[in-house]
Amino acid sequence: MTLPSRRLRLTLFSVLAVAAAAFIYLLWIVAGPGPMHFAGGEQVPIGNYGGADPTGVPEELSRASLIERGRYLARAADCEACHTSKSGVPYSGGRAFVLPFGTLYSTNITPDPQTGIGNYTNAEFLKVIHSGIGRGGKRLYPAMPYASYTYMSDADALAIKAYLFSLEPIHLAGPQTSLKFPFSQRWLMGIWAFIFNSDKRFEPNTQRDAQWNRGAYLAEAMAHCGECHTPRNLLQALNNRAKFSGTAQAGWRAYNITPDRKSGLGEWSDAGIAAYLSTGHAEGHGTAAGPMGEAVDASLRYLTQPDVAAIVAYLRSIPAVATSDLPRPSARIAPSSPAQGAAANLNPLGKAVYEGACASCHGWNGISPVMAVATLTGVRAVNDPTAINVAQVIISGAPGHGDADTANMPAFGDAYSDEEIASVANYVTARFGAQSSALTAEHVAKLRSAD
Repeated sequence: MTLPSRRLRLTLFSVLAVAAAAFIYLLWIVAGPGPMHFAGGEQVPIGNYGGADPTGVPEELSRASLIERGRYLARAADCEACHTSKSGVPYSGGRAFVLPFGTLYSTNITPDPQTGIGNYTNAEFLKVIHSGIGRGGKRLYPAMPYASYTYMSDADALAIKAYLFSLEPIHLAGPQTSLKFPFSQRWLMGIWAFIFNSDKRFEPNTQRDAQWNRGAYLAEAMAHCGECHTPRNLLQALNNRAKFSGTAQAGWRAYNITPDRKSGLGEWSDAGIAAYLSTGHAEGHGTAAGPMGEAVDASLRYLTQPDVAAIVAYLRSIPAVATSDLPRPSARIAPSSPAQGAAANLNPLGKAVYEGACASCHGWNGISPVMAVATLTGVRAVNDPTAINVAQVIISGAPGHGDADTANMPAFGDAYSDEEIASVANYVTARFGAQSSALTAEHVAKLRSAD
């Protein structure tokens, strides 16, 4: 064999090996587990299930009108948060989702026939919910969580449609989605959906009890918790091998909600998780802000206590996954004197901003002298070395949940520079957290543009 032919064969072998490795990896992605695969047991169609139907509304609403049931389910599915711009009419769309490759805008889902969904038939509405296909065959991007909504029952989806059609039509055509090539090619979403959307309705697990099945339906088919709390693979589908272990979303960090004791919910009580979902605050753990705060305000606080308890039971069953860069939250109380404690004199700019804007509500020791929701001790965001959520709360504020208007934290994004926000965020994590952060002005500038 001559030297050139040997090199050619080695080159061909290398190319084939790389191609085979890529194919195997793709298969590994495609063959990834479904969202409820971890539970084992046997899943059966609801028609073959002998227990209580886990879909629909809770028992106390079983005799309510179709529209009332639809309102409850629309809230459970958290439709309003995404389909409402910051200053817009609920459900009229126009909310921007800034991505690395462009900006997506949510659609108007009021019953306006020209700019909304007023002309949608039942079949067309179900196709959107379950398959991500709009009228005329227009493929939707998976920012619309149809890969989760696909588990929603037809009856529940149509009840939501009935509620949406009862709203006042809003004639409003939002901005056009603008993405870079090749992401601008919507036909590619057909391939994505073929691989990652099961297009299959929820099936109860016969080895689990009624509460678990109800919680699974609410968390997966309705509230779509994984869309924010589960990391994504290279093709932007949910990586359920690391289910609910947390990831970054829209400039915020969605934290680990598995039962891991250090970085997840393992040290939270059931009552604490339920309180956080229902009120946006859990004593000793913090207050919901950003996208999670919106989920509480527009969705979770409207759920009945049995439904919230079902979600808690489901979360407890998820396999624990550790998030390597999250330390266990510190429960220590900082000194009451600003002259003492971590970072007392190492970050004079951060200390000065904290003294001028923060200390009166949050206290120098981390225990608020004003209200429990402002206490910083034990809060996950303060114990996150990236300080992403701390900086975002400083920039955007944290509205009070429900009727708790007095708990509003004002936005300081316009009052302070990127450098000042980075400095005070680093001061907060060093003084009250388990590990200090090293946020820079450049990081803060990126956070501003991501929201």
